Amino acid sequence: MTDALMTTYAQRDEVFVRGQGARVTDANGREYLDFLAGIAVSALGHAHPAVVAAVQDQIGSVAHLSNLFRHPYAESVAARLCGYAAMDAVFFTNSGTESIECALKIARKVMHARGESERRGFLALHDGFHGRSFGALSLTHAEKYRAPFAPLLTTHWVPAGDRAALATALRKHRPAALVLEPIQGEGGIRPLSTAFLQAARELCDATDTLLIHDEIQSGCGRTGRFLAAQHADVTPDIVTLAKPLAAGLPMGACLARGEAARALQPGDHGSTFAGGPLVCRTALAFFDALDAGLQDNVGARGNELRAGLDALATELEIVTEVRGRGLMLGLELRHSAPLAQSRLYDRGLILNCTAGNVLRFLPPFVIDADDVRQCLDHVGAVLRELPSEPPPPKN
Repeated sequence: MTDALMTTYAQRDEVFVRGQGARVTDANGREYLDFLAGIAVSALGHAHPAVVAAVQDQIGSVAHLSNLFRHPYAESVAARLCGYAAMDAVFFTNSGTESIECALKIARKVMHARGESERRGFLALHDGFHGRSFGALSLTHAEKYRAPFAPLLTTHWVPAGDRAALATALRKHRPAALVLEPIQGEGGIRPLSTAFLQAARELCDATDTLLIHDEIQSGCGRTGRFLAAQHADVTPDIVTLAKPLAAGLPMGACLARGEAARALQPGDHGSTFAGGPLVCRTALAFFDALDAGLQDNVGARGNELRAGLDALATELEIVTEVRGRGLMLGLELRHSAPLAQSRLYDRGLILNCTAGNVLRFLPPFVIDADDVRQCLDHVGAVLRELPSEPPPPKN
């Protein structure tokens, strides 16, 4: 490893050089089953033929213009996103964090337009994670992320699932917006209940508060619907997306409806690279794959993976809970999840560990039944090697 890179990531030593479908290969020729997918990014797996063809063709014509000019794909991507998500307008970004930043600006601009500029703070949930820029970091609950960079935007937090606390906070703090993840990702794959999602919508309507859904990790089809909140029949005012949107290329989007969709005017916001022809062309390839049956595969493979993890939870005392939906699942252990993750990696299965002792499964949408079986075989073998009780602390 080189000292020229800032030490912001705890990287493995292996150097990965190619991938195919749900598998990646390192420089020594060893193959790994990838059930992390670049942290929910590579939904079409690696080297998907439609993505390769789209990128090769587009890079040979025009990769970048600027947002001062139209190109053939941005409006098509925006229209399809609005159709999938029941929104009115889209602002393209380069990442999930940028999508959150756009959402926060829209919320403040709406309050300014209403003549309520004093409503500049935000409300978020315990254990939520929304990114690492100043605005997004302001919403992220864990103090360890925020403390070195304070002061940040004014944010108050309420426990996820607590309707009474949410109602009190909305009345007391009168935020510009409530921001939540329908399934908390970094918080341990914790789905919010249908009742709470619906209550949040009702309470925001009652207090004239904008509702922002962060679907950066749970959106774009990962749960079996395009948006996770659609399982609860809830539509926010603003929704943020990124991760798999361009099948591995950096792309995000901030979608809005109603007054939020009309809030930003020329000069209010911008991005040099966002929404260019290369990423938009690739996003269309992703959408085409979803519409051609890939969304059904997410449901089928998600059911198989969930059933296998549930069986392990029944068999093994070390497993405390299985959570999530579709191909966004978490397996919470009583202890030693980082050790389990390391042993799985040694066996050739890539997962990651989040929220302490949760193994997180975010595989590509293109996995097949055999991939699921192999994953479950590895997980079962490793967990059976671990004791039910945590090891005693070292003196």
